[in-house]
Amino acid sequence: MAIDNDRTVDVLRGRGHQVRADWIDRELPNRVDGVCPAGPLPTGLDPAVLADRASR
Repeated sequence: MAIDNDRTVDVLRGRGHQVRADWIDRELPNRVDGVCPAGPLPTGLDPAVLADRASR
C-alpha cells in the first residue's frame, strides 16, 4: 500500500504535527510503503486512509 507524502504531510499539519510533517517532507521519498511496521507515521494515523486508492 503506497502512501503519498503530500497527503501525509497535509494530514499531519492539520493535526498540529508540524515538526513531524517537516521531517517527512524533507527526509522521505515522495511515496512510502504504508505496510512497513517501523514506518514514520505517528500514532493515530491510519495508513489505509492515507494510501493511494490504486494501491489499496
